[in-house]
Amino acid sequence: MFNDPVMLSRLLTGLTLAFHIIFATIGVGVPLMVLAAEYIGIKRKDSDYILLARRWTRGYIVTVAVGVVTGTAIGLQLSLLWPSLMQVAGQTIALPLFMETFAFFFEAIFLGIYLYTWDRFKNPWLHWLIGIPVVIGATLSAFFITTVNSFMNSPEGFKIVNGTLTQIEPLKAMFNTATPTKATHVIVSAYLTVAFILAAIAAFHLLRKKTLSAAETAYHKKALRLTVMAGLIFAFSTALVGDFSGKYLAKYQPEKLAAAEWHFETTNEAELIFGGILDEQADGSYEIKGAVKIPYALSILAGGAPDTEVIGLNEFAKEDQAPLFVHYFFDIMVSIGMYLAAISALFILAFRLKKLNPYNKWLLRGIFIGGPLAIVSIEAGWMYAEIGRQPWTLYGIMRTADAATTSTAVGPMLILFSLLYLLLGTICTVVLLRMFKNNPVGKELADDHHTRGEAMFADDNK
Repeated sequence: MFNDPVMLSRLLTGLTLAFHIIFATIGVGVPLMVLAAEYIGIKRKDSDYILLARRWTRGYIVTVAVGVVTGTAIGLQLSLLWPSLMQVAGQTIALPLFMETFAFFFEAIFLGIYLYTWDRFKNPWLHWLIGIPVVIGATLSAFFITTVNSFMNSPEGFKIVNGTLTQIEPLKAMFNTATPTKATHVIVSAYLTVAFILAAIAAFHLLRKKTLSAAETAYHKKALRLTVMAGLIFAFSTALVGDFSGKYLAKYQPEKLAAAEWHFETTNEAELIFGGILDEQADGSYEIKGAVKIPYALSILAGGAPDTEVIGLNEFAKEDQAPLFVHYFFDIMVSIGMYLAAISALFILAFRLKKLNPYNKWLLRGIFIGGPLAIVSIEAGWMYAEIGRQPWTLYGIMRTADAATTSTAVGPMLILFSLLYLLLGTICTVVLLRMFKNNPVGKELADDHHTRGEAMFADDNK
């Protein structure tokens, strides 16, 4: 493996994406949550929500800085590790790559204005309005970069003549068949993940009730209610988009769906396989052991009806099949999504019924666990998306083995980038911990900014 530039290129690209996706997800989701918190704070004249927006924005700035570095690394590695891909498809994906850069700078400009203008307007709604372009820029950035990945799954907008791409239509390439489901899924799942990361932070503090003042407890309860409500909305939205994604795969990449569900024979009334292990038989077939089998569920996922025919993996040549372990990534992604929907619904139900205590320690622990689980789900989803497309880099056109570099220097690059990501991750964690440790909520609840916020609302009432 260590002498195989293709495998090393895949490892390095996978490592970079796995690290970057955490910061990219935070970069997409936090601006929306900040905007929501500030909106509620202004609307209700509640300075606790304004402080929430302030603190979330500070943490966001740190993660953006790391995301810029890892995003640059991805751009660098596209050219260095996958030169054949860029030679063939570079002209078609140049537009979304440029637009992603434009969206980032658009976001960065308004983010700078947003930060600078805290407390500088007599009308707080003017400051809130400046946050809208930040959300738009972050979301568009995710959209444009995802269209590149969509193109790799559904390469369109060109013709191949003697191995060369001609008659290129950049807009058609960008808005390809995979774009609607893939881009929506990425954006909505980013909102879900961030909502639960922030909810986990609030739940963690509420689990330490003995060390909190009444004002701090009220502050964290408001944070928890906002983030869990957002989590509930985005959990069900993600599930809905996931259903559309399943139908896309059944139609356009049936072998990928079949690999995810260990569905070998083409059949109607196909059952969905959850968990289990594969036992390869002497004739090369597989027996599924210890799995939970849900009748008709795969047919419903693929076509919306229990009698939908689902194409089996045996219809495809062995060399065109994805590794069957992607089944576990798919299960992890779906299971965590269901858990996040259930725990957020349970909290909202307990809060609405009044008779139940939504802040009991077991429910808080469940929400706290949801934060890291949401990150795991994002990672599992991307692993399924990328490994499940194998052996293709450009689906149906270029194989991964043909797209990678032949250089022998990938091994040292893998080591150097691994050390870089370890350093960046450590620095980011230390900075965030010290930032909020040196400025605890209790201190900020009583500082001048918070007092000015109360005074601003008081003047507004007059």
